[in-house]
Amino acid sequence: MRASRWCRVVVAAVGVVACGGETPVQPDAELGETGWSLGIQNGANLNGANLNGSDLNGSDLNGSDLNGPYLSGMLVSVDYAGAWFEGTQPVSWLGQWTTWQQAQVEDVWLEGSAFHGWYDGRPISGQDFAQAHFLGNLGDGSQVELRVDAVTQGTGANADVWTYQVSYLAPADGQWYPICRNASGQPAAAIAVEGFWDYRQGMPGVGGRKYDDPRVFTFACEGAAIAKCIRFGYKPWASVGGVSLAAHHQACTRLIRADYCGDGTSHTVNGQWVNVYDAVGVQQDTETWGTEAEWGTDGALCFTDHNRAHAPVTCADAPKKAQCGTPDAFSTGTLLQSETP
Repeated sequence: MRASRWCRVVVAAVGVVACGGETPVQPDAELGETGWSLGIQNGANLNGANLNGSDLNGSDLNGSDLNGPYLSGMLVSVDYAGAWFEGTQPVSWLGQWTTWQQAQVEDVWLEGSAFHGWYDGRPISGQDFAQAHFLGNLGDGSQVELRVDAVTQGTGANADVWTYQVSYLAPADGQWYPICRNASGQPAAAIAVEGFWDYRQGMPGVGGRKYDDPRVFTFACEGAAIAKCIRFGYKPWASVGGVSLAAHHQACTRLIRADYCGDGTSHTVNGQWVNVYDAVGVQQDTETWGTEAEWGTDGALCFTDHNRAHAPVTCADAPKKAQCGTPDAFSTGTLLQSETP
């Protein structure tokens, strides 16, 4: 089904779900497709402050290079409009090498995380978008040229998750650099997600919020919250039992970053464990840890003293609940619950 003709780009982390009675593994015990992964068991996962990129809790959004010596700015979104092919490149759907001079791709949109569009009167999709160029929107209002270097379709239950190796053209030296890097500094993949996020912190009702803008999409880097929540199974384009997972995905981005106040501020650090579960059957509660919080799209609906914060947290106008983390909370608006060891 055709979802939209426009979309935006953002970044997040790799998680490997271990089902059954397996013991959660320590970081780096397994290697993911980008060279590293986070070991989890049904939602228990090492998490950090990242929302979209290798260091969102710091100054970076979409990889450290975007705020390095070659380009000063934050990658906020990517435009669907204006996608093009350029230069001499192999084209799978033509079966030959073709030379383009800014050849426009028409009517681009996302279905799940896979690109679709029209070129020269014929439909293109998926791996056809290798070597496609887009314009990324930076936080200072300027734009940067992006290039899709490789496209990979997931397998099995994640066959609907397409990942992209993406580079940006640095105007300072004319070289291409990856927009995403993993924990070891190596280039990492991104997942394309419709809409965009507000990356500001300390902004109640605004910071960390997702906007369903049909004109743009987000390249969600593997390793940060947006992509990590997709890897947990909260695919914003999917449904379970007729229930859309879009709201669960957004609640998950708040949870992973311990954004209790829903203002974009993370209250956790890398290397802490958290157990995530829901009532729709994506993640089950398999741990006997203490209740941390209940979560909705705008942050925590309640949280206990047993949380990941390293200093007391007070949220203005925070809702009051007699008990936090009860099973019946899912019937009164709670989307996710979290526990910590």
